[in-house]
Amino acid sequence: MLIADVALQVGVKVSTIRFYLRAGLLPEPDRTAGGYRRFTADHVRRARFLHRGQELGFTLAELASLDVLSQQARAGGVAADLVAHGRAKIADIDARIRDLRRTRDALATLVDGPGFDPDANCPVVAALTDEPCDAPIAGRATG
Repeated sequence: MLIADVALQVGVKVSTIRFYLRAGLLPEPDRTAGGYRRFTADHVRRARFLHRGQELGFTLAELASLDVLSQQARAGGVAADLVAHGRAKIADIDARIRDLRRTRDALATLVDGPGFDPDANCPVVAALTDEPCDAPIAGRATG
């Protein structure tokens, strides 16, 4: 199959598949006599793994490491390392959720608190900087 077919099956752009190839995350496929890359079902599986992993918040480096560990586990190796990586990622996600909740609460306190002017030109920025938004920005023409 061609690169466009892989991209379609994975649900990404062709440029994403090319990026995975350049980064060494997908093995270089064989080429046809005409020079076209000939992708296999394994390329689709690996590209789908990368795409879904990114959607879950894994970095490409983490996914590459997980892929190696997965191959080792299938060969009778280190399945416990896969579980440890999964647990570490869950801890990272939990920390991000806590940070996002703190940020959300701080912003809610700011916009619902006294002194917040919802009629200001840019009320959130004004509240964050304690400066009026209607003041001209240096270097920007007014009116």
